[in-house]
Amino acid sequence: MQRNRALSAQATSVQRALAADPSRWRHGYALATEVRLRSASLYPNLVRLADRSLLEAAWGPGPERRPRQHLYRRTGDGRAHLVALPVAAAARNARCHP
Repeated sequence: MQRNRALSAQATSVQRALAADPSRWRHGYALATEVRLRSASLYPNLVRLADRSLLEAAWGPGPERRPRQHLYRRTGDGRAHLVALPVAAAARNARCHP
């Protein structure tokens, strides 16, 4: 089920962290450290972003003798969505504060 509700500040911070190098695959742990989110907050946000096609997830190799790990990176839709955020915020503010 596709939702059109605005993303949380946490999801936006994850998108911004991925924006630093959009083509690079990132591990969840590295993202959690960078945006200072616990895994209980980070991973549901990553799933929501992937469900909205704002990022893609794939299995990548883990460290030696460790299980494979999920990797994440932004999609073209994710880049477009992040660019549109300031415009959407300005429109909301204009409606709320005429």
